[in-house]
Amino acid sequence: MTSRAMTLAGLFLLLLTPGTGGSQVPGTDGAGDHGGPHGLDGHGANATNKAFPVLSFDYKHVQMPFEISLWVLLASLMKLGFHLIPRLSSIVPESCLLIVVGLLVGGLIRVVGEDPPILGSQLFFLCLLPPIILDAGYFLPIRPFTENVGTILMFAVVGTLWNAFFVGGLLYGVCQLEGTHLGRVDLMACLLFGSIISAVDPVAVLAVFEEIHINELLHILVFGESLLNDAVTVVLYHLFEEFAAAGGVTIKDVFLGIVCFLVVALGGILVGAIYGVLAAFTSRFTSHTRVIEPLFVFLYSYMAYLSAEVFHLSGIMALIACGAVMRPYVEANISHKSHTTIKYFLKMWSSVSETLIFIFLGVSTVAGQHHWNWTFVICTVILCLVARVLGVVGLTFMINKFRIVKLTTKDQFIIAYGGLRGAIAFSLGYLLDKVHFPMRDMFLTAIITVIFFTVFVQGMTIRPLVDLLAVKKKQETKRSINEEIHTQFLDHLLTGIEDICGHYGHHHWKDKLNRFNKKYVKKCLIAGERSKEPQLIAFYHKMEMKQAIELVESGGGVKIPSAMPSTVSMQNIQPKKPTERALPQLSKSREEEIRKILRTNLQKTRQRLRSYNRHTLVADPYEDGWNDMFLKRRRVMELGKKISELNNYLTVPAPAPDSPTMARARLASDPQAWSIKPKSDSIPTIQVDLASPQSPDSVNMVDEFNKPSKPTEAEEEEGLMMKAPSSSADQKERKRDKEDGVEQQRLARCLSDPGPSAEDDEDEPFLP
Repeated sequence: MTSRAMTLAGLFLLLLTPGTGGSQVPGTDGAGDHGGPHGLDGHGANATNKAFPVLSFDYKHVQMPFEISLWVLLASLMKLGFHLIPRLSSIVPESCLLIVVGLLVGGLIRVVGEDPPILGSQLFFLCLLPPIILDAGYFLPIRPFTENVGTILMFAVVGTLWNAFFVGGLLYGVCQLEGTHLGRVDLMACLLFGSIISAVDPVAVLAVFEEIHINELLHILVFGESLLNDAVTVVLYHLFEEFAAAGGVTIKDVFLGIVCFLVVALGGILVGAIYGVLAAFTSRFTSHTRVIEPLFVFLYSYMAYLSAEVFHLSGIMALIACGAVMRPYVEANISHKSHTTIKYFLKMWSSVSETLIFIFLGVSTVAGQHHWNWTFVICTVILCLVARVLGVVGLTFMINKFRIVKLTTKDQFIIAYGGLRGAIAFSLGYLLDKVHFPMRDMFLTAIITVIFFTVFVQGMTIRPLVDLLAVKKKQETKRSINEEIHTQFLDHLLTGIEDICGHYGHHHWKDKLNRFNKKYVKKCLIAGERSKEPQLIAFYHKMEMKQAIELVESGGGVKIPSAMPSTVSMQNIQPKKPTERALPQLSKSREEEIRKILRTNLQKTRQRLRSYNRHTLVADPYEDGWNDMFLKRRRVMELGKKISELNNYLTVPAPAPDSPTMARARLASDPQAWSIKPKSDSIPTIQVDLASPQSPDSVNMVDEFNKPSKPTEAEEEEGLMMKAPSSSADQKERKRDKEDGVEQQRLARCLSDPGPSAEDDEDEPFLP
């Protein structure tokens, strides 16, 4: 046991001692053990061995991770210092400052005598670019993107093809001019360079547009173009690279190039969608292991990117598709803490990668080999600007014919001016082979010049131009339940209108996709009852949780216990202090006074909470009663007002005048007797002729007082007479007749309504 322990101690000393590359155990020689039972000489052991190292230095052992940590630390410090100086950040974009820092660091490394590191294509495409694209795809605003996908595809596909062939073709013409010393540059090399320099860079667009806070429409158009033009750039790059190596192009090659574009674009989307579905399905079973939930999101996304790169498909489109597909299902399955982890880790990772890319651009500018040609560089910059402007104006002219919301001249200017180039163009240029492209250094110099021009000149001046042109900026407003309800209502309304019109627009297909998603996909990818939860309810729970967390983090609420379920209600959080929006305390008397005022002055409206269906629509049984009651009340009020004004008239209003024919029939059929004894000879009477009531010849003066009490047959045929009112003697006579049982009605009525007789039945009609 002692011998084995001494041997292990010797091996430990061998590992710790620098410069001992042999395999011999300390204290032994090559012949074996001599001089003692332990293999040690006794008096010569300390003389042949080195002293125990107290401190040693081995930088090469940790050189790679140490330098990576230094670069990341430098990038983070630069980003922190940039935001600590508000005046600097309001003038110079962050990307410009980071490139300047890279230039300074590269110059210092060159002064020291070392070779500065160059932004290699492997480092860029496999390590730095995926976090930025994943962050953009995972948090991509789906609704604005899908509503403008036609415009985005036009700018990404047709616009990129136009820029590539326009710049490449005109540069080839410039190279053929005498005196430019560019005769060795052939057509395929110029077209390849045009395809590299024509693509809008998503990293540069994100860095600039997020600082100027442009409106959502312009942001999604430019950023969506920068994401989707990757497929066109990859296809054109590999196509022209193969054509340059082969030395010729046939019609078959052109046809295969078009098919290759479709395969690269659709293949990348398919690969990303498959990995997104796998990530969503895996997150369904992570309820007991919440710690590793974010890991599946990162791993599946990165595997989608690498799988697309294996088959030379579009890795950027694979990441976009993977993030957009997995997000709604993953967020329904994972916990809120995992969601927060994914959000902040992606933001941190993408921010660090973006900072490193711009710093390495500056360092690579100092470290790389350059070949400057004034004609080629200046023509490249000018042609890039001209091609961008012409492409945007021409495509917008065609797009506006099909858009409801037209792109204005200001919008076109911002889209054209925001076409920035970045590190993707530099990395693609760095991949060129010097054997097939001997002018590679000149291409890299022109690419770096275009990048610097777009980032510095256009990036620094786009904010003042946006303010000068008064372009609408993004409004930082929180989405509310009311907005969500109206959005869904409009979607259903437009879908119904399309169905009625027989037009299958994007609202129709969107509704079909939502139905399929709700009926089949959600049940497979979302665990528990969340798969059956309506979208509006899910959005409400999400907002409720967000508001609760914001209230607790602001210090206005109590601490949420750990045993509380994930769905936090706002009723469980009672603020300690009244917030600024809290209403002031009112006294009892003041509150009662306000209630009295409201009861007195406000009208109580009736709310009918009945669902509408045009097939089963039933009238309200109370509606007519209420209307009649209101009308009767109004008529009674008007009648009372008229009666108060007409006190000297009858309380019962006279009916409407009849027509002459009706009056004749009514008067002829009335057997009423008028027995009024004459008391005075000075009162005239008017006779109405039944034959012609309106004839002036029929009006005769008749002595009504010498007439007997009962009318004769001749008088009945002549018509009704207007008689004078009875005197007091007549009233006494009527009282006597009443006592005798003789009841006669003598009423003074209007000529048009003599009134019914006492002998007529009430149920009999007026007309015989």
